[in-house]
Amino acid sequence: MTVNLRPARSTDAGATGEILHGFTREHDWMPELHTRAEIIAFCGRMIELDWMTVAETDLGVVGFLSLNGDEVHSLYLAPNARGQGVGQRLLDYAKSRRSELSLFAFQANYGACRFYERNGFVEVARSDGADNDENLPDIKFVWTRKGAADG
Repeated sequence: MTVNLRPARSTDAGATGEILHGFTREHDWMPELHTRAEIIAFCGRMIELDWMTVAETDLGVVGFLSLNGDEVHSLYLAPNARGQGVGQRLLDYAKSRRSELSLFAFQANYGACRFYERNGFVEVARSDGADNDENLPDIKFVWTRKGAADG
């Protein structure tokens, strides 16, 4: 599978919104707080803020990364793109642009937590979820490029 990374365009809001909405629907631990239309609008807003990079194949948009400064705000893949190296490409892209990254992952999202740990992210805090919309316990992870702390 050939994967092309590119800045998201306004026309990608529907595809990225479908990926995010699908993730919510496929996990029974994830509350469904927003409609499909609201999630698409949210993705459109991240695109307007110039946060989003999409992964595209001959099948269309199969994943996206939203980077707000040094925070990985979101990284989601369509089910058919998982386990294919697409998430790795998106995360490597973010790492190439920053010397430090942070993110939050839900504790129940074991696959994501393992993925970030394999990629050098270190757990720095846990919460009971009181500060996120979903009220789900989460973990804050941080990654620092080797040598970046040394100046």
